Amino acid sequence: MIKFLIKRIAISIPVLLIIALISFILMYTVPGGPFDKEKKLPPEIKANVEAKYHLDKPIYKQFAIYIYNLTLGDMGPSYKYLGRSVKDILKDTFPVSLQLGLLAFMIPLFIGIPLGIIAAVYKNTFIDKISMFTAVLGITIPHFVLGALLILIFAHSLKIFPPALWEGWSNMLLPAITLGIGPTAYIARLTRASILEVLHKDFVRTAYAKGLPYSKIILKHVLKNALTPIISVMGPILAGLVAGSFVVEYIFSIPGMGRYFITAVTDRDYPLIMATTMVYAVLIVIANIVVDVLYKVVDPRVRLE
Repeated sequence: MIKFLIKRIAISIPVLLIIALISFILMYTVPGGPFDKEKKLPPEIKANVEAKYHLDKPIYKQFAIYIYNLTLGDMGPSYKYLGRSVKDILKDTFPVSLQLGLLAFMIPLFIGIPLGIIAAVYKNTFIDKISMFTAVLGITIPHFVLGALLILIFAHSLKIFPPALWEGWSNMLLPAITLGIGPTAYIARLTRASILEVLHKDFVRTAYAKGLPYSKIILKHVLKNALTPIISVMGPILAGLVAGSFVVEYIFSIPGMGRYFITAVTDRDYPLIMATTMVYAVLIVIANIVVDVLYKVVDPRVRLE
């Protein structure tokens, strides 16, 4: 296991470097600059500002400087939020995005999987059709539509939950549902398909022949063997929920990392764009490594090598 983890981490380093390089090149090829939106600066002042942030150097030198500073833990200053470093911004915003992502992840974990199990157990019944209809509906509704609908119903009409901000558990429920409903629907459909496939295996027929209770067969034998494809997507889904909450954070005015990423792109705040991109990339890499380890935990027959 240790050897496998070291190997995966070693492979991940060049992957992250390639992501950083591509992101860096894309930023500088897009027209405009970080100081173009401000009042037009005199040439000498603009030259001094660009020299301060190394923007006067060739792109390969800027990238080398950025990677060197990143290895030292320095993500640079924000061009938009003067007086604040990128590290300070991430320190304040990442815990919010992480909390939102984890809350949203609880929905597919504790609702999506049971919903898929119920749909598979009651295959082709009214319960199965209602469950899958709900799942398809959850996949097809965009985040911005669902979020606005939930705000309209539960905040403005029923006045049960606040429509925005991030100040307590009541503020967290609507954005978590908005973010987690799509993955929940996907996990429900995947769980149903995986369980139906395992139900036709020979060892399940043997368990039936031995007279084991149906509930024990489903929970102990079928579900354990049906978890592999579910685990394979749960890691990336968790990373995606933490990293992909831009729209939800914007709709509900949540002070998370996603909102800063959007403003960083529009303001050409290069250090903040790079920092958020790298944080998201690291999350996805970690999620994939955790998934591979969980394969071994769930199925000891899997060889990590």
